[in-house]
Amino acid sequence: MPAPERSTRDAYGQALIELAAADPSVVAVDGDVGSATRAARFSALHPRRVFNVGMAEQDMILTAAGLALGGKNVYVSSYASFLVGRGYEQIRSAVAIPALPVKIVGSHCGVTVGEDGASHQMLEDLALMRAFPDMTVLVPADYVSALGLLKNAVSSRGPVYIRLGRAPVPDVYADGDEGFVPGGGRVLREGTEVTVCCCGIMVSEALRAAEVLARQNISAEVIDCYSVSPLPAQIILDSVHRTGCCVTAEEHFARGGLGEAVASLVSGAYPVPVKPVAVFDKFGQSGSPAELQEYYGLTASQIVSSAVQAWTMRRR
Repeated sequence: MPAPERSTRDAYGQALIELAAADPSVVAVDGDVGSATRAARFSALHPRRVFNVGMAEQDMILTAAGLALGGKNVYVSSYASFLVGRGYEQIRSAVAIPALPVKIVGSHCGVTVGEDGASHQMLEDLALMRAFPDMTVLVPADYVSALGLLKNAVSSRGPVYIRLGRAPVPDVYADGDEGFVPGGGRVLREGTEVTVCCCGIMVSEALRAAEVLARQNISAEVIDCYSVSPLPAQIILDSVHRTGCCVTAEEHFARGGLGEAVASLVSGAYPVPVKPVAVFDKFGQSGSPAELQEYYGLTASQIVSSAVQAWTMRRR
């Protein structure tokens, strides 16, 4: 039987438990949503290493910054729409400007939050976090990569934003794979005619799209760009040199996310057509994750359509 699907947020509590066993300085700052981010078990095991400040995201960030200044290795987590939205000024002033090694974990990102609707469906967090100098921005594709990125972020010397989702997603990587680092990416499928740069839930969609494109005699190379900032620049450029065109796919606004990051990279180094698959000029709404993915075009079929368009315009 296939393994049950797991969400990327499910990895958060497990990562904290494993990190705490090896590093007594690891602490968590929570906004009364420990169960929602699967950190309840960590809280039960290490009650003196969890600081629950209640539903006060600005205080959460300032508390995390203070703990980091005191030598703690800090993870702070809540719903991204509130943690990043309400806490933006504190993230800027207390974490980003002094470049503190605080790990900011935004949960419940994207339209696949589902029925909670637009107020909870954070679609601009990558744009906001990418704008900060020296802010590492990571978007895991599945439980395994989320666990690896959360654990490897512990050694970061600067601020890190890690984007997690609520909806279960297919496993892309095998359990035990922890080779995920800032600035990294993975070529999951080699190809010669179109590059597909993707992150988050769109990685599994891109792999399905590549199968369809192969049946149409279009060879797609799929790159998991789990590090959105810094980008896996050399991997992307090597690929577009071979293929001559690119599609980007992300569960985020088209403005400011992976698509614009990739377009900026290739336009300055090796200009090729770049077709984005993303959410265009509209907020989310209530619905099931599957319904919303279909409505906003965050599907393998949309990647196929965009890849065919890019392929017809490719640099030869």
